[in-house]
Formats: sequence, C-alpha cells, structure tokens
Amino acid sequence: MGAVTFEQVSKIYADGTRAVNDINLEVEDGEFMVLVGPSGCGKSTALRMVAGLEEISEGVLKIGDRVVNHVAAKDRDIAMVFQSYALYPHLSVYDNIAFGLKVKKVPKDEIEKRVQNAAEILGLGEYLKRKPRALSGGQRQRVAMGRAIVRQPQAFLMDEPLSNLDAKLRVQMRAEIARLQDDLGTTTIYVTHDQVEAMTMGDRVAVMRKGELQQVATPQELYDQPVNLFVGGFIGSPAMNLLEATLERSNGGIVAKAGSEEVKLPEEAVSKRPALKRYEGKSVILGIRPEDLEDAELEPDRSTDECLRGDVQLREALGSEIMVHFSVDARRAMTDDVRELAKDVGDERVAEEQTAQDGGTTMIGRFGSRSRVKEGETATVAVDTRSLHFFDPETGLGIYDQTD
Repeated sequence: MGAVTFEQVSKIYADGTRAVNDINLEVEDGEFMVLVGPSGCGKSTALRMVAGLEEISEGVLKIGDRVVNHVAAKDRDIAMVFQSYALYPHLSVYDNIAFGLKVKKVPKDEIEKRVQNAAEILGLGEYLKRKPRALSGGQRQRVAMGRAIVRQPQAFLMDEPLSNLDAKLRVQMRAEIARLQDDLGTTTIYVTHDQVEAMTMGDRVAVMRKGELQQVATPQELYDQPVNLFVGGFIGSPAMNLLEATLERSNGGIVAKAGSEEVKLPEEAVSKRPALKRYEGKSVILGIRPEDLEDAELEPDRSTDECLRGDVQLREALGSEIMVHFSVDARRAMTDDVRELAKDVGDERVAEEQTAQDGGTTMIGRFGSRSRVKEGETATVAVDTRSLHFFDPETGLGIYDQTD
C-alpha cells in the first residue's frame, strides 16, 4: 500500500481561479481519510489531481515514494469509485468487475480468483451473471467497489460514491465501506459533502473551504475542538447554535451574556480555555451544540444560572429524542462564516436575519424523549456549560490556550 502526500499543491485554472490552494496533507499508509466541505470547496478537484484527471498547477504530489505530477492516470496504481457507478450496461457483473484486469492482460485464472474473492467480500456471488440494469442502486455500487478491489491498488479514491442512494441504503453502505477498508487496509481518500458520512467513516477528516484546508483531525477532535467558527458550524447535525455574547465577571466567576440571557461558566470550562480570561468585558461568539441543551425539567440538579429561557416554536418528536426549536432574546452571530454555512444548507433566511429586536434568535435543542415541552409555551432549557464553544468574532478562531 502507499501513503498519499500533498506538498503545497494548488490547482489554478486559466482564468486565475484557485480551486485548490497550497494544500499540505499526508494520508498515511492504510488510512481512511475523508475530505469534506461545502459544494465548490475544492475537495473533488483535490481527489481528481491524485487520480491524474486534473493537472497539478503547483506543488508536488506523491503516491508512496513516487512523485506522480506527470505520471499518466493509468500508471498511478490507484482505483477510483465514482458516484455514477460508471458500469458498462452491456456487460455482466463478472465482466464489469474483471474489465480492468482484462485490459491489463492479467492471466485468466488470476482474474477468476480475484473476481470471486471480491464477490465473496461484497456479497455479489449470486449476481455475477446479471447485467447492471437488474441490480439495485446498492448492488451497483458494490459492483463498482468490486472493480476497484480486484485492481489491488496502492490507494482507493472515492468521489461521493453514496450520493445516489436513498437514506437507508446510505447508512448500510457507509458501514460496509468502512468495514471493507478496515479489512483490506488500503489507503483510502473519500470525498463527501455529507459531514455525517465524514464523521462516521474517517480515521481522520480534512475540512476544506474555498480551496484551502481548515483543519485535519480525528472526528472527535473536530467535534470537541474546532479550530475556527467555520469548522464548528459545519461539523455537527443539527448545526451548532451560534450567538453573539460578551464575557463578564459576576460573583467571582465569569458569565456569558447573550441578549437578556446569561449563562455562568464553570471553572472547568474556563480552565480548559485559559485564553477566555483575556476576553473579559469583550465580545465573543458563543457556540452551543443542540445535544448540549436539555429540558430543565429532566435535569433537576442543574442550577438556574446554567439555563436559558425560550419560547417553543416547534417540537419534532423522533421517538428516541425530541428536536425543539425555541426562540431566545439574543442576537444570532452573523459573520461571513455563518452566512456561507447557511447558504450551503439552503437556509437563505439566516443571511437576512437581523437582531433580537426582530423577535429573537431561534435555537435548536436535542431533548430527551420524556420532555413535555409544548409549542407556544416558554421552556427553561438546561445548558451543559462544560461543552460550550467560544470563537473570536474578528478572526473566527476558536478560543482555547492562552496566547501573548
């Protein structure tokens, strides 16, 4: 197998557009790396440069120890899986899987061995004589995977391979691809727009924005310590609630004041982020994930100074949990990052939304299934203050360690 290394790699089109800008990234041998970001962020372009389908404008790209900038796609020892499956409709499943091996004039007995092995791994044994039109979407994607597996490449490249499947199949195929990669141990670069896919599948995740890497880390690190506002708002579903706030000293402690609401920060939260002390009396952006909000009635031990009050606008019962949309008298954080994130999910209202004077900011909480909050009523919402996020409103950077 082989590592894939980007050294200051850029893609610049004839009109001067930098689709990918100065990427430095090492995908380790056997690692499952996910590239994720909004539409147009450059993730697919980066993948296509690895595949040899896009020329590299600047920098060096290595597969293993070999520089491949000017190596033809067919000679790069990689296998690519597309979202369109790209199967030959007139060929059987067997012949689709075997096609690349036949082109390379691999001996027939070796082709037979590899195809049967791939079919067994993917559960395609009984479908080998069928044509693609007789298969479901999930089965077709397995055939595309099989075609990649038999190549025994140094790296798998996957460009949104599940985007054509329905929701249930996507979940199933996510698990299958992750298991398959773990079993084979082949270096894999996987491109997706779906951050749930990214978080559940990747050993590490690289978040991209406007052609540049924002953060490369394990899924848990991205979730717990987003490097900036963009990553914090992009990772998580539903997205992080973001409010304008100020940090103020009160009764010997620090409170985050957002509009008429305020939440006391426990010493644990401040000690984890010593740089917060420099922001006393200053503005910050306060981030609260929906899963860190709960109906206060279900948290009887929670202090009232760790709660918000909001008017319930919508209650979505999902069985195991309830999504509660509630309005608080606070101002939504409004920056270029927030607008871009809203645009990416099709929420154009956010870009137009003004201040708390317009009726407050709507937040989303992920409440326990026993919550009895009702639409039209005012709810007391408990905040897990140990898990709050803070960002600098000017730079958008996360506020963590003390800096000079």
